[in-house]
Amino acid sequence: MGLRDRLVDPRSPERRPRRAAYALPTLFTAGNIFLGYISILRSFRGAMLAATGDAAGSADHFAIAAKAIGAAVFLDGLDGRIARMTNTTSDFGREMDSLADVISFGLAPAVLAFAWGVQFVDASVGEAVRRQLFSGGYFVAFLFLLCGAARLARFNIQKNPMPKNPGRPDRKYFVGLPIPAAAGMVAAVVFAADAQPIAWWPLSVAWLALLLLLGFLMISTWRYYSFKGISLNKPYTYLAIVLVGALIYAVWNYAEVVLLALAVAYVGSGIAIRVGGIIRRRLRHAPHTRAPEHQVG
Repeated sequence: MGLRDRLVDPRSPERRPRRAAYALPTLFTAGNIFLGYISILRSFRGAMLAATGDAAGSADHFAIAAKAIGAAVFLDGLDGRIARMTNTTSDFGREMDSLADVISFGLAPAVLAFAWGVQFVDASVGEAVRRQLFSGGYFVAFLFLLCGAARLARFNIQKNPMPKNPGRPDRKYFVGLPIPAAAGMVAAVVFAADAQPIAWWPLSVAWLALLLLLGFLMISTWRYYSFKGISLNKPYTYLAIVLVGALIYAVWNYAEVVLLALAVAYVGSGIAIRVGGIIRRRLRHAPHTRAPEHQVG
């Protein structure tokens, strides 16, 4: 007997799930909200410690904030899958999941991005430049949050969205960068940098440019691969099992490098697909010039 059959209410003629079954995916969504809340608190504590000169203590809090966002990304991938496996999808669960995503993948990474990447730029750069950098940091972090919220709103109202550069019809794609992937990119960069706050202003400017890029990718219509087509019920080859095992080993032992590489690869995949599509279309419509004819004699 499968999991879906075990959760069926025997008194329901329509084979509806038990009422308690609807709480299962909601628990994962609640965990998602909790992790976002923890990330925001840790970002605040890291910022306060860094202001007192305790850089080592602040790095520990920033690292926990980044890990909480990464764990929230994992839980976000589970709640929807569990709801589909148990046939307990509902409008309430869908709306609650979106609200959780705004907190965990919008507000939490925006707070972490400013506190870690802007707030502690070296004062030797000059007060005027530092003030301008702070103003830009406030605005860019807000844009990241706003683009994430717009991305979620668009996802909720569109029934069958089509990317601007549609791919194979037998595969599922996201229209624009998903907000968990954008938040995961922020967390991966902070985690890979040992969570030491940025002090050199050119790095802070580059960090803000990355946030702008992530915000643009979220509201774009560029194609990103969706892993919803992967089913855990069908058998896989031994090679796939070996690759998954190798990935788990690599993440366990080299988490900073591997997680950053995975985040960069996924964020960059949409850019690569878009640029490749533009190049192919231009080559396809390029005029074919005929070679000049040479007369003999």
